[in-house]
Amino acid sequence: MVDLKILTMRQRMLDGQPFRTDDSGLARDRSMAQARETAFNEADQAADPASLLAELATVGEGTRVRAPLHVEHGRRIAIGSGCEIAAGLVAQDFAEITIGNDVLIGANVQLLTLTRPVQAEQRRAKWAAASPVRIGDNVSLGAGVIVSPGVRIGDNTVVGAGSVVIGDLPAGVVAVGNPAKVIGTVS
Repeated sequence: MVDLKILTMRQRMLDGQPFRTDDSGLARDRSMAQARETAFNEADQAADPASLLAELATVGEGTRVRAPLHVEHGRRIAIGSGCEIAAGLVAQDFAEITIGNDVLIGANVQLLTLTRPVQAEQRRAKWAAASPVRIGDNVSLGAGVIVSPGVRIGDNTVVGAGSVVIGDLPAGVVAVGNPAKVIGTVS
C-alpha cells in the first residue's frame, strides 16, 4: 500500500488522484511548458516548427498544428499521423490527451481534462482531479467544439461546430449541440 502523504502533487496528478493545482512543482512544470508553448507560437510558421511542437506533444508523421496552441504541461499529449489542427487549440493536459490518426480539428477547440470539486472548501484549497480525453481515428471536430474531461470519441465521428461534448460518443456518428447529441450516422 502506498502512503499518499509522501506522493508529490505531480505524482498524484499523474496517477489520476486528486491534487492541488497551486502546488509549486506543478507551477514550475506549467512555467516550463509556457516557455515551450511561446517558442512554438512565435516561430516562423513558414518554417517547420516540428521540433518546437515535439517539446509539447508526441506527434505523428504528416501532422500539422497551427499556432497559437495552448497546453498546461506539454507532456501528456499524443497526436497521431496525418492530423490537421487549426489555430487556437487548448489542450488542457492535466491528464492524457490522445488524438488518433487523420483527425481534423477546427479553430478554437478545447480538449479539457481538469475537474473541480463541488464542495466550496475543496475549491478554496485548489483541489482538482483530471480525466483523460481520447479522440479516435478519422474524427472531425468543428470550430469551437469543447470536449469535457473523461470523454472518448469513437473513430469516424463528426462533431459539429460549437458543440459541447459531455459524454462519450460512439464510432461513426454525427453529433451536434450543447450538450452534443447524436443526430445521424456517417455513411
